[in-house]
Amino acid sequence: MSVMSNVESWGNHHRPGFLDFFRIALGIFITIKGLQFVTNMDELQNTAAGVTSWFAGAILAHYIVFAHILAGPLIIAGLFTRFACLIQLPILIGAVFLVNAPKGHLSLGNYMELWLTIVVLLGLIVCVIFGAGKYSLDARRRRDMQPAH
Repeated sequence: MSVMSNVESWGNHHRPGFLDFFRIALGIFITIKGLQFVTNMDELQNTAAGVTSWFAGAILAHYIVFAHILAGPLIIAGLFTRFACLIQLPILIGAVFLVNAPKGHLSLGNYMELWLTIVVLLGLIVCVIFGAGKYSLDARRRRDMQPAH
């Protein structure tokens, strides 16, 4: 059994029920953030362009928007939850270490974006480990795939 299968199996059997509500809230937040990025695409491209060049920034910005708008509803529904969270991880890691932390936004007050990004990153990691939960389409798929006794 692979490491990922072991983590998936352990997470499925040790998942607290309240994480379903957290997963849904996380998916809603990611979807809203993706829609905000669509309306402010120039700002997102400028932020992403600081990494290398304008063209790379444009590609990165479009990946971020696509991943947020695709993964958010999947996380809400609990469908392919681990995959949806995994495609978000590079974005959030980059947001923490390349965008927010270098600005020195570690204080409270007007600079809550770094803290919010860290909470979302940790939430994604929790969802990768524990999965979608009992009230999800992933759980229903698992039940439908089990052989009848």
